[in-house]
Amino acid sequence: MEKVLVTGATGYIGLHCIKQLLDQGYYVNGSIRSPERKNEVFDSLKKHNTSTENLDLFIFDLTSDAGWDEAVEGCDFLLHVASPLALQNHTEEYFVKPAVEGCLRAMKFAKKHAVKKVVLTSSVAAIFETNEEKTFYDETDWSNPDSPTIANYAKSKTLAEKAAWDFIEHEGNPFQLAVINPALVIGPTLSDDLGVSNAAIEMVVTGKMPVAIPIQFGYVDVRDVASAHILAMQNDSSNGERFALAERDLWYKDIAKLLRDNGYNKAPTFSVPIWLAKFLANFSNQLKITLPFIGRVRSVAKTSKAKDLLGWNPRSSEESILEIANQVKEMGLIK
Repeated sequence: MEKVLVTGATGYIGLHCIKQLLDQGYYVNGSIRSPERKNEVFDSLKKHNTSTENLDLFIFDLTSDAGWDEAVEGCDFLLHVASPLALQNHTEEYFVKPAVEGCLRAMKFAKKHAVKKVVLTSSVAAIFETNEEKTFYDETDWSNPDSPTIANYAKSKTLAEKAAWDFIEHEGNPFQLAVINPALVIGPTLSDDLGVSNAAIEMVVTGKMPVAIPIQFGYVDVRDVASAHILAMQNDSSNGERFALAERDLWYKDIAKLLRDNGYNKAPTFSVPIWLAKFLANFSNQLKITLPFIGRVRSVAKTSKAKDLLGWNPRSSEESILEIANQVKEMGLIK
């Protein structure tokens, strides 16, 4: 059976990719930054009835060559999932340098060890920031990394993805490349770490968001994001393609209603208008980060490339939201 390297083994998406690959019979190498987290990966997989017999973990990070050779050697495929992610808008240095350097490092070692194909985890953040005021976007759209209004996270994802495509072109196509661009990733975590992206649901279900802010995101389940990576890895029709993933778009008021209807009474009952949300953002660092998104509708949910080319069939976002809400409850986070 073929072998796959997954970077970011302790990460929310990376761990789901590893689980699905092992369940399908692949040999898997995974990367971790610290040896202390090795047991976390093995214990999480065993807890969810996945055999770890064919899993090896290697210690390396995005900003150094050390450890990459050993991890990539003998691998047929590379899923490059690891990249900086944070709820706060950290500095450009925090996001951009490791994202771009890590991506180029993955490309360099994939070429060196004759990997057949790399699947890169990007984001709709590399699609939406075009400076165009429109509603519907697709895989032909690119964020403008030179825009003065682009967030550092979006800049990092855009520059990293562009670096990958440029590498393929300038190095004479040494391997095949496919890119996954998910919207907001939600759904159950395999470890005790809920993950940064699930904060959107946790804030609503726990009552940390007392009112529903007028913000709309596209949502997609983490298990479906992982399956898209593997389908892209397995399917030649993904070669040279980007895949924007969102099952549907939801406003916070929609999520709050869904949760209240299912017994989560701490979810807000009141939705604030756009003007009030923008005013309140002056007094809240968390809200200030959301200012560019308040009242805006930006969607890739109408794109069908992943379904048409890969046979991708995502579950409903409502199902995913309720599953992560139940997990938040089971973890004792609802006070």
